[in-house]
Amino acid sequence: MALHNKKVAILIAPRGTEESEFIEPKKALEEAGAKVVAVSFEKGDGQTVNGDLALGGQYVINETFDTADAADFDGLVIPGGTVGADRLRGNAGAVGFVRKFFEQKKPVGAICHGPWLLVEADVLQGRTITSFPTLKTDVENAGGHWTDREVVVDQGLVTSRNPNDLPAFCSKVVEEIGEGPHDAQARSA
Repeated sequence: MALHNKKVAILIAPRGTEESEFIEPKKALEEAGAKVVAVSFEKGDGQTVNGDLALGGQYVINETFDTADAADFDGLVIPGGTVGADRLRGNAGAVGFVRKFFEQKKPVGAICHGPWLLVEADVLQGRTITSFPTLKTDVENAGGHWTDREVVVDQGLVTSRNPNDLPAFCSKVVEEIGEGPHDAQARSA
């Protein structure tokens, strides 16, 4: 599916975001023609991690939560990484940025521990998602329905469990962003 003229935000928490969950969706979106913009706490370079502990690569951070506007994007990707997802969910700017995508009915993809931001943004009421298994109770306490599947698509919201699910996750993220806004995305915002 061609994503020419589509602009997608991807979140990164330096020294916390899982590298494969950052670079694989970014690559898939760019190969489909999208412009992908890394958004974080501050501009500069952000280093990813592998397995939460080993340092990964350095990636340019294009925008900050203070300057980025969800209205300028066609979709959002939230990578995992235990430390990164926890740092992001603890930042009001990141949480507000995520919530705006739901309010604006735009596609969102979250993988592994990334759904912690969905919990914090209070956008899971009545939604069916998957995530890393340890988030099950958090998801259910936030009003979501958790399931253990490779990829789950719920009206513009794409979720997966871990890096092993990246091929299915990336494919569905590209598909949902290609479809554009989903009216039902706003039902939980």
